[in-house]
Amino acid sequence: MAFAGRWETESQEGYVEFCKLLGIPDDVIEKGRDYKLITEVTQDGDSFTWTHHYPANHKVTNTFCVGKESDMETIGGKKFKATVSMEGGKLVATFPNYHHTTEIVGGKLVETSKAGSVILKRTSKKM
Repeated sequence: MAFAGRWETESQEGYVEFCKLLGIPDDVIEKGRDYKLITEVTQDGDSFTWTHHYPANHKVTNTFCVGKESDMETIGGKKFKATVSMEGGKLVATFPNYHHTTEIVGGKLVETSKAGSVILKRTSKKM
């Protein structure tokens, strides 16, 4: 149950470069640059509901069970199927354009998204 709770962005590295690589428009990137993203996670064993709350009341919710293929959605609204795995305490998923891992480090939620050589690392504190 380590992932469960409400988390608020504390810091992020590589945000602009990662968003540009994904084709997110500059005005949307600017709105989100200093936004304190709220992440809500509920966990029941291997089942998760993961919601990111973005600027302008936009949110993306993905529900998945570790090890089972699930319907997912990207921030841009692209729908796809993915299987989230648990590897050494990290949740790992491959999105259409990037690889994503989430882990708890020092009581903080650390999300790392990698597309080629571009990496977005977001660290959030528990609310």
